Amino acid sequence: MAAPASTLSQAYWPTTAGRDTFLRNALLVVVGIIAMAIAAKIKVPFWPVPMTMQTFVVLTVGAAYGGTLGAATMLGYLLVGALGFDIFTGSSAQAYGWDYMTGGTGGYLVGFVLAAFVLGKLAEAGWDRSVPKMAGAMLIGNALIYIPGVLWLGALYAGTKGWEWTIQVGMTNFLIADALKLALAAAILPLLWRLKR
Repeated sequence: MAAPASTLSQAYWPTTAGRDTFLRNALLVVVGIIAMAIAAKIKVPFWPVPMTMQTFVVLTVGAAYGGTLGAATMLGYLLVGALGFDIFTGSSAQAYGWDYMTGGTGGYLVGFVLAAFVLGKLAEAGWDRSVPKMAGAMLIGNALIYIPGVLWLGALYAGTKGWEWTIQVGMTNFLIADALKLALAAAILPLLWRLKR
């Protein structure tokens, strides 16, 4: 008897021994990086700031892949960006790569790795199989993105603009959009488990 799948990626594409597992995981990482790059560049008009689906992809990739593979995917995304490819939300042909990554968004990029890892571990423990637990996991994941993001932004700008501005620009403006994305992920992942069963 095969062990029951602990993540959605294992449920839909079970791991096997050896080289096939490496190729499977490499392909999943590439797919995750592409999804992140696309989500970063799609901006939906929203109040008070345009919404991207990037945090949704971070958290759902983490939950679907598991902790280690989810974090590896986010590290791969950061590596591609550090090499100079224009794959971040605010990057452009003129502002990209390491200089962009160490600017105001640096803390959020660090948070992507933390959040994907923790969401993956929570998913491995079964949190992605029910709507309430998945919503709780998404809240934790969002916090893990915001905490280093706001602290990093504060280290750069709070001395001149103050912490009220930092929290407003770095977190408060995004809360409504993130609540919608949280609800979407909390509904989709448990549904995918039910469909598989």
